[in-house]
Amino acid sequence: MGSCFSTKKVSGSNSSTPPATATANHHHRKETTATIPTPPPAIKKPETNAKHNGHEGQKNQPKNQEKPNSTKPGGGGVPCGKRTDFGYDKDFDVKYSIGELLGHGHFGYTYVGIDKSNGDRVAVKKIDKNKMVYPIAVEDVKREVKILKALAGHENVVHFYDAFEDDSYVYIAMELCEGGELLDRILSKKDSRYTELDAAVIVRQMLKVAAECHLQGLVHRDMKPENFLFKSPKDDSQLKATDFGLSDFIRPGKKFKDIVGSAYYVAPEVLKRRSGPESDVWSIGVITYILLSGQRPFWDKTEDGIFKEVLKKKPDFRRKPWPHISGSAIDFVRKLLVKDPRARLTAAQALSHPWVREGGSASDIPLDISVLNNMRQFVRYSRLKQFALRALASTLDEQELSDLRDQFDAIDVDKNGVISLEEMRQALAKDLPWRLKDSRVVEILQAIDGNTDGLVDFSEFVAATLHVHQLEEHNTLMWQERSKAAFEQFDVDRDGYITLEELQMVSSL
Repeated sequence: MGSCFSTKKVSGSNSSTPPATATANHHHRKETTATIPTPPPAIKKPETNAKHNGHEGQKNQPKNQEKPNSTKPGGGGVPCGKRTDFGYDKDFDVKYSIGELLGHGHFGYTYVGIDKSNGDRVAVKKIDKNKMVYPIAVEDVKREVKILKALAGHENVVHFYDAFEDDSYVYIAMELCEGGELLDRILSKKDSRYTELDAAVIVRQMLKVAAECHLQGLVHRDMKPENFLFKSPKDDSQLKATDFGLSDFIRPGKKFKDIVGSAYYVAPEVLKRRSGPESDVWSIGVITYILLSGQRPFWDKTEDGIFKEVLKKKPDFRRKPWPHISGSAIDFVRKLLVKDPRARLTAAQALSHPWVREGGSASDIPLDISVLNNMRQFVRYSRLKQFALRALASTLDEQELSDLRDQFDAIDVDKNGVISLEEMRQALAKDLPWRLKDSRVVEILQAIDGNTDGLVDFSEFVAATLHVHQLEEHNTLMWQERSKAAFEQFDVDRDGYITLEELQMVSSL
């Protein structure tokens, strides 16, 4: 029997049973499944029907699923979906015709649709309102449409055309992807492995999706090869994120407390019920490990066993083929599979890493939400802490600051080597969940602007945006050397202590 991986409970399956199914359930929304194979730990295809544009094949539904007591359908037994006006256009039949069936799931079907205005083929998700018994199902559909609209125009997200409804169904028209799942491409490779160059191209596209999601205040929460499709069967086809069924918006400073996702790709902090955008980067780290080695970094016969591996075990880079993989690729995967989310690379940082950046350029790198957050936080620090960060920043070399240089260049729109108030205002506005007043932006710039010239140069920017947890986690010895060098900038007489006189001498505090 399968084991339920839900927001209520995580239960392991019996290790003596045949291949089991791990089901992720977010607030009783639609389920996603992945097969837990028997040894050896090789990549296998989940036992589901083909999925097209984020709509699953028929799934085994979890048994004895609880119904939320606070969301009874009411209305004399009429499903909530039937009683809801979603506010979508009512002219689907005027604009589209429905063709062949692509796949079906618990709530409806996915078809090839034909745009009557130009004959273009699209994908149409036809969702049955009768299946939306509870209000949470209605909210799931509304959220999915909201997410697709928020990500509209991104080259690596399936394009959203429009949403429609009639008395019985909701229709979501979107880009038709006919190149198959990323998982199928992996399995078609020799030893289920990609070359480093080809893997970097794939990973770069996934990171761009994650970075854009995070700027929108959105966490994908279920990044895995099955949820990425290729636009066409061509080898160089674009990769598209298609399934946002577990995705959700997160408020600034908050954490998700439920456990969702797919067992092999779930981040440690998800299992600890304190997760955020960083969990997407962990999942991409797992996918990268698979792309390069054809093996999963964390594996066990049971779901509980997988979770223990994720929480306690470090990925193995000693077994084949890792000795033949470049040090840069290994460094990249290591920094994505850091168990402390504070020390893990962000999606934008990862795009600046030399391994994944090869063939790309700085203009492709989106703004980093952690950089914007660090700038907002810097104004709250004491002046002593601000001076300490400036001292620490001065000890780092250009290579260590490469990701921050990319971020600085992205914010410095006119490329004059400094960030103006208007450029900072524009950058901070791109982190959509935050709504900063103009006076707050001025306050942030003034805090970062150490020489009070009204502009932020690169050294000032670095001091405000350093990822201190990463410096400490990635290289402990280097961290000790850097922090000692920063300390000695204040300890003028090198006696191992900083006196009030020395502090005033160096910082004018």
